Amino acid sequence: MKALRFSLLVALSIAFIAPVHADESAAAKKDLATLQGEWRMTAGTADGMDIPDGMRANSRRICKGDELTAIVGGQLVMKAKITLAAEKKPKAIDYDVTDGPNKGRKLLGIYELDGDTFKACYAAPGRERPKDFTSQSGEKVTLTVWKRVTSSEKPVAK
Repeated sequence: MKALRFSLLVALSIAFIAPVHADESAAAKKDLATLQGEWRMTAGTADGMDIPDGMRANSRRICKGDELTAIVGGQLVMKAKITLAAEKKPKAIDYDVTDGPNKGRKLLGIYELDGDTFKACYAAPGRERPKDFTSQSGEKVTLTVWKRVTSSEKPVAK
């Protein structure tokens, strides 16, 4: 009888939890689909210091599937597999870095998506996930804002 009650409890738990995970997965899939393509940095702060205009102007992030590539001035800054948790408040993003200076490490971050604007805030490897969208001196947190690159902004191949 106890085994039957336990089995029933497990089945009911799965029945109630499964729809929540399906919704979470759907939200993450929707955000991942929105992130596809090329983005340019419009604002940024690293460890409390503004990212210079020249670096921002030459910064791009390209998302293909769950892979992200970040390039500054033609140099690879990061290539990573990203995992989104769109159900969290704020939304969470994990970067499993596969290439670049932090290769083999994990960066924990948060994000917001608003139309063609993507805001990301992430901590240095080994640090806790940021709780808000700020970057203060000594925190080892980077905050960036990106705009989607439209087809009219992309250079035409000759």
